[in-house]
Amino acid sequence: MIAVVGLVVGVVAGLLLQPTVPVVLQPYLPIAVVAALDALFGGFRAMLDGMFDDRVFLVSFLSNVLVAAFIVFLGDQLGVGAQLSTAVVVVLGIRIFSNAAAIRRHVFKA
Repeated sequence: MIAVVGLVVGVVAGLLLQPTVPVVLQPYLPIAVVAALDALFGGFRAMLDGMFDDRVFLVSFLSNVLVAAFIVFLGDQLGVGAQLSTAVVVVLGIRIFSNAAAIRRHVFKA
């Protein structure tokens, strides 16, 4: 319940305040969102499987975002930022769809 309230407060605050992302951080935002979605779907899958642990979820969430941002940063430093960003999105996208398929099988008993 607290998480839902926090989500609603965050969305409302974002809509009202309309924060801007500094230009330096803009390449990292889409990667961070995809990494966060991966952790979110993984946490929801774990909850449906009865194995959810809030500490594991928090560590997974933070580490996914940090590792994905580091890979993009490293790619920027090497001059191949776009290619590594694409690779991160593909890998995390596969994980998101895999978790979504498991959630669908669990919900629809298929």
